[in-house]
Amino acid sequence: MSSAQRDELIRLVSDNHWMLRVLQAARVVNAPHWWIGAGVVRDLVWDTRVVGFDPERVKDVDLAFFDPADLRRERDQQVEHALREEAPDIPWDAKNQAAVHTWYANRFGVEVEPLRSVADAVATWPETATAVAVRLDQHDRIQVLAPFGLDDLFDGVWRHNPRRVTVDEFRRRLAKKQVHRRWPHVQVVRE
Repeated sequence: MSSAQRDELIRLVSDNHWMLRVLQAARVVNAPHWWIGAGVVRDLVWDTRVVGFDPERVKDVDLAFFDPADLRRERDQQVEHALREEAPDIPWDAKNQAAVHTWYANRFGVEVEPLRSVADAVATWPETATAVAVRLDQHDRIQVLAPFGLDDLFDGVWRHNPRRVTVDEFRRRLAKKQVHRRWPHVQVVRE
């Protein structure tokens, strides 16, 4: 990722009061190895270019964390509960990335290997533009995790990440998200 793109993403996040509240609440809860990413980061960048970012349009805020010591579904619920206590107006969706392999086949019909870290998990997220996460460190610095870089995010490209998501799931997501209606400038790379 270029330093200019990283700096631009950091500026967008730091200039948005709502996103800073999200990061501050996540930092207070401090789930192991937490990051905020996926759709909320994409929405911030793409909505800013079209009509402006409106938190009311955010479906959920994905908080990825990594806790291999507790793979129970209740662990996700514990983290979400703590997040809701800290910031009840934010639509949290916390997932322990260390446990994804325990439920992925039931949901998507494909067996997967366990993930090794949140960075490994982000590298499996469905589209390259959503395979991006941010966090706020203890010194109030915004950190960026982008295993595919930030080109697709900033260039408005909806591209399938084949590492874990099937082509059928990619197409289903494309239809469900109504990409061209919400972001007419986005280029979809079809498979």
